Amino acid sequence: MKPATLARLAVAGNRTDHLRTALTAISAALAVVVLLCAATVFTIHGGDEYVTENGESLRTPGANYSSALLAEAGLRPGVGIALILLALPVLALAGQCIRLGAPARDRRLAAIRLAGATPGEAVLIAGAETVMAGVLGSIGGLGIFLLLRVLLERRNAEGQLLLPADVLPPVLVIVVLLALVPVLAGLVGALLLRRVVISPLGVVRRTREDGPLPWPGFLIFAGLVLFQAAESVKWINNDVNRVATAIGSGILLVMLGVVLGTGWITHTTGRLLQRHGRRPAMLLAGRRLMADPWSGSRTLAALLASVVFGAIALGYRTELSTQAEAYRRLNALTGNEGSGLGGSEGFYTGAVDLVMVAIGIGVTVAAAGMLVSLAEGIVARRRAYAALTAVGVPKKTLSESVLWQSLLPLIPALALALVAGAGIARLSGSEVAAGQVRLAVPVPLERLALLGAGAFLAMLVATAIGLLVLRSSTEVEELRAG
Repeated sequence: MKPATLARLAVAGNRTDHLRTALTAISAALAVVVLLCAATVFTIHGGDEYVTENGESLRTPGANYSSALLAEAGLRPGVGIALILLALPVLALAGQCIRLGAPARDRRLAAIRLAGATPGEAVLIAGAETVMAGVLGSIGGLGIFLLLRVLLERRNAEGQLLLPADVLPPVLVIVVLLALVPVLAGLVGALLLRRVVISPLGVVRRTREDGPLPWPGFLIFAGLVLFQAAESVKWINNDVNRVATAIGSGILLVMLGVVLGTGWITHTTGRLLQRHGRRPAMLLAGRRLMADPWSGSRTLAALLASVVFGAIALGYRTELSTQAEAYRRLNALTGNEGSGLGGSEGFYTGAVDLVMVAIGIGVTVAAAGMLVSLAEGIVARRRAYAALTAVGVPKKTLSESVLWQSLLPLIPALALALVAGAGIARLSGSEVAAGQVRLAVPVPLERLALLGAGAFLAMLVATAIGLLVLRSSTEVEELRAG
C-alpha cells in the first residue's frame, strides 16, 4: 500500500473518527508540553551547594531563579519527577481517547477489507490513524511549549526569572520526546488490536473464559520488600544511584501491583454481586464486571498510580512536620534556637504541597479519561441497552447498573492504593529523632481520607456526566442494523 493511500485512509471516517483523532492529538500535545517542561527542569545547571574551608555555605552560579525549587540543585529532581508523574495521567487519557468509537472504526476497517485490503493492511491503517494523531499532537505541543516560553518570560525586581525560560533541553532530547508520544500511541493501538481479527464481514474477537488471579499481590509485597531493603542500606551504601534505583523500583512494583490487582478486585466484585445481589441493576452490573474484569485496570490505572504517590507524599510531609516538631522540643530543652529545620519547615512542606497540587491535576485528568472510557463503553453497547429498553427494562435500572459497575470496584481499589502508599511511607520511617527527643510519626489518616474522598468524588462526577450519553443510547432507533 502506498504511503499516500495509507494516509488518506487513515484520516477517513465519520465524525466519531475525527473526534477520536482530535482528542488523541490534544492529549498528546498536553503530554508533550509537560514532558518538555520536565526536560527543561533537568537541563538547568548551577545552584549546587558546597561548604568552603571556612565553613561558609555557598552555591555555584548558574541557576538565577526566584523559586528555590528551581534555583537549588537538590530540589530540581523532585520538580522534574513531579512533572513526569503529571504526564502519566495525560498519556493514559490519550490511551482512553484511542478507544473512543472503536466499534464504528472496526466496521470501517471491515468495509476496507471487503474492498480488497489484507488483514495486515487493515491493522496498519488503524495504527497509522493513531500515529498521525500522535504526530499532530507532538508538533502542536512543541509549538505551545515554545509559545509559553516567550509569554511567561518574566523577571522579578531583583532580575531573577520566575520560570526557566532561558534554557532549552538538548535537541536530541526534544526529538526523542516528540517521537515518544506517537510511538506509544502506535503501540497502544497495536495492543488494542492484538486479539482482533478483521474480516470482510465483521470483526471477530477472542475472549478469555477464566477470571484474573490475585498474583498482583505478590508484586505489592515484592515492592515493599525491595523498598525496605533499600531504605535499610541507604545510610551505609555509598552508591547513591543504586539505592535510588532500588527505591524507585520498589515504588514502581507497588504501583503495578495496585493497578493490575484491580482486575481481580473487579472480577471478585462481579461475583459477589451475582451471588448476593437482589436488584436487577446489581445483577446486570455483576455480569458486566465479570465479562470484562480488566476494564478497571485500564480506566483506573492513572488514578490509582496518582493516589499511591499522593499517599507517599502525605506520609513524607507528616514525617517532615514531625521532624520539625522534634527539633522545636529539642530547642526548648536546650535553649538553642539554631537546631533543626527552623524556618525551612514551611518551605519543605510547601514543596510537598506543590507535589499534591500536581497529583490533584493528575486525578482530574484521570477522571476525564474515565469519562471518555465510560462514554465509549456505553456507545459500543448501545444496541444492547436499546434492546433491554425495548423489552421493558427501565432506564433508571440501566443507569443504576452503570453506577454500580463504575464505582463499586473503585472503593476497594482506592483503599488498596491508599494502604500501599501509606505502607511505603511508613517503611521510610515511623520514628524521628532530634538529640534526646524521639517522636513517633503519626499516620495522616485525615489527609489520606481526603485524598481518597477527592479521587472518589472526581470519578463520581465523571460517571454522572457519562450517564448523559446513556439516555441517547437507549432509544429504540439504536436497534437498526448498520
